[in-house]
Amino acid sequence: MSIIFLMCFAFFSHAHTFSARPMTHLPKPIQWRSIQSSNDQSKTGSCRTGNPIDDCWKCDPDWESNRKVLADCGVGFGRNAIGGRDGEFYVITTEDDDPKNPSQGMLRHAVIQEEPLWIIFDHDMNIRLKEELLMNSYKTIDGRGFNIQISNGPCLTIQGVTNIIIHGIYIHNCVPAGNAVVIDAPNHYQRRGISDGDGVSIFGARDIWVDHCTLSSCHDGLIDIVYGSTGITVSNNYMFQHNEAMLMGHSDDFVPDKNMQVTIAFNYFGEGLVQRIPRCRHGYFHIVNNVYTGWKMYAIGGSANPTINSQGNVFIASDDNVAKEITKHETPLGDEEWKKWNWRSDGDLLLNGAEFTTSGNGTSGSYAKASSMVARPASLLPSIIPSAGVLNCNIGQLC
Repeated sequence: MSIIFLMCFAFFSHAHTFSARPMTHLPKPIQWRSIQSSNDQSKTGSCRTGNPIDDCWKCDPDWESNRKVLADCGVGFGRNAIGGRDGEFYVITTEDDDPKNPSQGMLRHAVIQEEPLWIIFDHDMNIRLKEELLMNSYKTIDGRGFNIQISNGPCLTIQGVTNIIIHGIYIHNCVPAGNAVVIDAPNHYQRRGISDGDGVSIFGARDIWVDHCTLSSCHDGLIDIVYGSTGITVSNNYMFQHNEAMLMGHSDDFVPDKNMQVTIAFNYFGEGLVQRIPRCRHGYFHIVNNVYTGWKMYAIGGSANPTINSQGNVFIASDDNVAKEITKHETPLGDEEWKKWNWRSDGDLLLNGAEFTTSGNGTSGSYAKASSMVARPASLLPSIIPSAGVLNCNIGQLC
């Protein structure tokens, strides 16, 4: 069964379809799709896959008229993130950016407003920001229906705010910026230092949900969650071609991160990822129903006694014999310390020689704060994961 399963994932990861509204030189991540879901629909008459997020909204051909249903489809620790559900729609009409005085129709103008907003786009866009995009609370950035990219400049900073949903955006080649004045609310500005060059930086924020995005090739992390952030879900994303993918926790000495709770679910961790998928400090981390396809150093690491609950994942090691180990325990005090940390592998499929080093006392009660949803059997993931990353949503059709 393991051989068949591995062959299925090898096929899925190389299958492609094309957008009905292609951008010139459409990059491979936007095209990446499996034909599994479309084949199953024709056989069963159902578009449901067992992915609870997607099954909540994707089967509606009128998804464009009912966009805000998405806000009630969250799972995991970030399930309370409603974004701009209770506000008006705001349509982005231009790729232009002005970090100090953004005008109507710019993405920056939308995200700094005080009131809740559900932000959508009126055509394909590749937005190159001049400074990091500082966001205000209760905002949804919803890229469905178009090819929306944020790239080749500083990217998203979710700092000191709450209730943010980021959905359907291709975020790549993000770079540092700063030593500049940047607007963060109407009539309010911040003097920013040099940013890290993360794809999505979540800093001292709560109730945040990043779903169905594609992320690659940023200067620092793809998604970093630090400085007391909590109530976070990272789901259905496709990540590839990056060194340090995700950092959870500011530093070993930053005690407020002990309250951090993060769910990482239904993601596809693809080619060219090296490490930190994620790397965790303190806190509680539910890593559930993801597919890992060949990390170059390690997949899941941590320090400062994080609790890691790995359930129903598929770990497919590369053929490199020095990259079979999934976990990396980091401590200056040696084995006797990390062996006390609660790290478990529950129902994971370990393929092509993948190894998961568990630790801790192994009791179920130890993982109560690191449990946020019911894990699906790992054997079902071929029908769930192929829709990871930015979706090919055409108006008037199922996504």
